[in-house]
Amino acid sequence: MKVIILAWGLWTRLSEETTIKPKPMVEIGEKPILWHIMKLYSHYWYNDFIIALWYKWYYIKEWFSNYFLHNSDVTIDIKNNKMEIHNNNCEPWKVTLVDTWDNTLTWWRLKKIIDKWHIKDNEFMMTYWDWVSDINIQKLVDFHKSNWNKNTLTAIVPEWKFWKLWLKGDKISKFSEKKDNIDSYVNWGFMILNKDIIKYIDWDWENTPLESSPLEKAAQNWELVAYKHNGFWQAMDTLKNKQDLEKIWKKWNAPWKVW
Repeated sequence: MKVIILAWGLWTRLSEETTIKPKPMVEIGEKPILWHIMKLYSHYWYNDFIIALWYKWYYIKEWFSNYFLHNSDVTIDIKNNKMEIHNNNCEPWKVTLVDTWDNTLTWWRLKKIIDKWHIKDNEFMMTYWDWVSDINIQKLVDFHKSNWNKNTLTAIVPEWKFWKLWLKGDKISKFSEKKDNIDSYVNWGFMILNKDIIKYIDWDWENTPLESSPLEKAAQNWELVAYKHNGFWQAMDTLKNKQDLEKIWKKWNAPWKVW
């Protein structure tokens, strides 16, 4: 199953970092947060990634194209234009980098990826670039399969206002935006979606946020369930978030480091 990582946009609350690099390349422990998310999926043997790009897309492409140089010893024969790679420590990843262009919202970019046949199976996983967690991806997949449902998202109880999920058991009946979500579950990403969810995209799909329209309609038709995660999770929205995650990493007890 392919994994789409949404890795676009200019994040002004991390402007100290993102003026020179795209936000998914902001580092924790000298590795981009994008790398941390991919390592989580890879730990559960999901190694086929599609990364949706926009802001400073070339930075991410160049980082992956030189991944061997970043992670292996090499001998470079300049005269003969040859390079020999030693002790290859690279992950078994296949990475498709898709430039999704201008600053439109999620469903336009997802439709573009599907229309270009980057996803050939009926189902795929999708998540955001800016979360780290100890979520067990295989348990998420098993939950999705056991519910015989088309679409699954992961739900958490946040500390701030966001898109509230209205649940009946594990079934999602509707969303409501930016309410007081204390003690309420919200969409947190780590989704498993069916390709035909794009049938719910309406005429204004270029400006449709993730929770609007397609997910709402899937919920109304009982085609959406929630996998409740009560373990560790942390967003990297601000410079303070980054500094906090750095402190956790340096103590050698980062909960999301399951690999």
